[in-house]
Amino acid sequence: MLNLVIFGPPGAGKGTQSAKLIEKYQLIHISTGDIFRAHIKGQTPLGQQVSQIIAEGNLVPDSITIAMLEEEVKKNPDAKGFIFDGFPRTVAQAEALDAFLEGINTSISVVIALDVNEEELKARIAKRKEISGRSDDDADKLVKRIDEYFTKTVHVLPYYEAQGKLSKVDGIGEIDTIFKSLTDIIDNY
Repeated sequence: MLNLVIFGPPGAGKGTQSAKLIEKYQLIHISTGDIFRAHIKGQTPLGQQVSQIIAEGNLVPDSITIAMLEEEVKKNPDAKGFIFDGFPRTVAQAEALDAFLEGINTSISVVIALDVNEEELKARIAKRKEISGRSDDDADKLVKRIDEYFTKTVHVLPYYEAQGKLSKVDGIGEIDTIFKSLTDIIDNY
């Protein structure tokens, strides 16, 4: 089973690259952001709880995030593998993910971090907001999400680096060029 974690700050291109990787490797995409948005749109009890947290630009508590993630994995027992997008965001989440995957006799194969500078991120998200109208792309919330990534989430990378699973890719450039860099890494697994 091929299990990937795609890392990067908001606007790094995780969703764009994940879509291409899913097609190439027939993987199941698990995006915590997409899961949260689906629950919010469906007005589920969880969606109502998560809605306020996300609207303020805060991260959803680990217990809720991990339970939803496990539910998504269990929905796909015959999957060739998964792409985890937007998760894990903390070392505690990474440890919980490892423990869960070990419990179903698999593990993370590779973690790929998309490196993109803050100026490029802001430009990309401003453009995405014009197209999608995502409320979490508002300027004040964006700054909070980018800060959250660089102050908290980025600390997960050494966790995977210590396991020998981390690769970094320049996330600025042509989409297909970045994709080729990703597949060159993944094809080694």
